[in-house]
Amino acid sequence: MNAIVALCHFCELHGPRTLFCTEVLHAPLPQGAGNGDSPGQGEQAEEEEGGIQMSSRIRAHSPAEGASAESSSPGPKKSDMCEGCRSLAAGHPGYISHDKETSIKYVSHQHPNHPQLFSIVRQACVRSLSCEVCPGREGPIFFGDEQHGFVFSHTFFIKDSLARGFQRWYSIIAIMMDRIYLINSWPFLLGKIRGIIDELQGKALKVFEAEQFGCPQRAQRMNTAFTPFLHQRNGNAARSLTSLTSDDNLWACLHTSFAWLLKACGSRLTEKLLEGAPTEDTLVQMEKLADLEEESESWDNSEAEEEEKAPVLSEGAEGRELTKCPTDSSLLSDCGNWQSRKLSVFKSLRHMRQVLGAQSFRMLAWHVLMGNQVIWKSRDADLVQSAFEVLRTMLPVGCVRVIPYSNQYEEAYRCNFLGLSPHVQIPAHVLSSEFAVVVEAHTAPRSGLHPAGCEGDQSLSKYEFVVTSGSPVAADRVGPTILNKMEAALTNQNLSVGVVDQCLVCLKEEWMNKVKVLFKFTKVDSRPKEDTQKLLTILGASEEDNVKLLKFWMTGLSKTYKSHLMSTVRSPTASEPRN
Repeated sequence: MNAIVALCHFCELHGPRTLFCTEVLHAPLPQGAGNGDSPGQGEQAEEEEGGIQMSSRIRAHSPAEGASAESSSPGPKKSDMCEGCRSLAAGHPGYISHDKETSIKYVSHQHPNHPQLFSIVRQACVRSLSCEVCPGREGPIFFGDEQHGFVFSHTFFIKDSLARGFQRWYSIIAIMMDRIYLINSWPFLLGKIRGIIDELQGKALKVFEAEQFGCPQRAQRMNTAFTPFLHQRNGNAARSLTSLTSDDNLWACLHTSFAWLLKACGSRLTEKLLEGAPTEDTLVQMEKLADLEEESESWDNSEAEEEEKAPVLSEGAEGRELTKCPTDSSLLSDCGNWQSRKLSVFKSLRHMRQVLGAQSFRMLAWHVLMGNQVIWKSRDADLVQSAFEVLRTMLPVGCVRVIPYSNQYEEAYRCNFLGLSPHVQIPAHVLSSEFAVVVEAHTAPRSGLHPAGCEGDQSLSKYEFVVTSGSPVAADRVGPTILNKMEAALTNQNLSVGVVDQCLVCLKEEWMNKVKVLFKFTKVDSRPKEDTQKLLTILGASEEDNVKLLKFWMTGLSKTYKSHLMSTVRSPTASEPRN
């Protein structure tokens, strides 16, 4: 998070002062920054992020350099500071934490080194302890503008037996330029900063009670009530926060807390790209989910009615029913081989192409895109299911109808992905049809060379895949445009599997938009064939395979989209003649 967190104090002698601040540095520190600033290294490497310029240098002064540091520092002069206004001693280099995951540094010191940042923090400090205060003078408040940044401020009191009213006024502020981000972080910042404040107040309260028990100040002040006021402020008017809390490691602890606060607050909120209107796949999935919910409700109602009508079984009948459960050893062996079977799966389209070979994969992919029935025969149900999970990524969700594994053949109108066990007979007309492709997974003779527990592609090497069809795709056939683009992405080894998946998503969206245009043009507007052919030419889909693909993908359009188009056609405004 590109922000600054600071601890501020209202000094009775000098007014609002910044005690301690932690900032985020995205740029690397210059070499020799910890050894002091030489004239050649005096230029600051700055990085502007979110409107705040971050300095990438820490001033680390030795005691001998105190005079020069005081004159060049944007902070107040040493003569204008008291013990209550000072956190780190002169010459202290500050604290720094390195985040190795993000290469970000969290640097803490009393004042920011950059003059612009110092001005922003100084103004926020003054406003948090003067005019921008919530009722009761203790609690959170939000203020700021586009020029000087937006501020989350939480004011609080610290007990001090030597202060007027026995308490001193402090505030913790978080400054950043992103107003929306800061507002969304309000609950998180409030809870964490409140925890830091409670810890400081708890330590100070223990010190206050110990001092009051040893030397009560209230009675002593009552005895000196008529002493001139200026005479009372005899050097005890300013006490450091380390003295009030009796914690010598206070600033190191605050650095750790502020650095964690900046990192945690920056990682808890992430930006997401809104896609606008839902895609066709999203609409189809929502419709299927609604159908499943309705079906489950109807099943629940029917089961409840059957339970009311069902007779009560005796113990003997119940025992006889239980004996019908299968107890053969095949189920136990399947459970034992579950782990090895899970290894024999396809991981991606690129993996499947490598296993099947380029020519066989192209034939299979062509039938998938055309909407033909894909029949996969294997003893391994997990292998079949993984193949269908990979192949279905090539199609819109509405075009996918899967029967994962069956002991009998199912007609093409019921499913375009069908898994069968090896003993199932496929009708002859299906084997010779140009609208079906069969993939058979046979056990390869060399399977004994690879143990059952081996990982990677070797787990599939125990199978030999045979892809057959009544209409094999010729090697010189152009094929649909989307298939050629898919193969180009799969063969490009510079693209990772994740990038290839995104390419497929973009290609499907591109062709689904063409499907929507064609559907409205032909089904809704009822244009003649001549106009349709011209439209296909404009869409770049006039080839035979592209036309077949568009017609098949048209069946995957959601009911919501179709009903919306039909309702607009039937509406009175749509039937009015166009000017």
